[in-house]
Amino acid sequence: MIAFVLVKLTAGLEQKAIAQIKSIPGVKEVYFTFGGWDAMVIAETPTMDKLSSLVVREVRSAHGVQATDTLITTNF
Repeated sequence: MIAFVLVKLTAGLEQKAIAQIKSIPGVKEVYFTFGGWDAMVIAETPTMDKLSSLVVREVRSAHGVQATDTLITTNF
């Protein structure tokens, strides 16, 4: 499964948080963004359980991450 994870970061900790997020297995790309969210993470995992773990246990625990919103892709 592929997901886009929108991330809100703490001012002054952006670079540290992004470096930590980039090191997470399953994270394919990370982009800084303008607007309501500070970054977008593209993640790919084989199952929903692994995606949930990636977001909840790893992305959200990165120092400087305030909030996330996960958009899960689908084929139709």
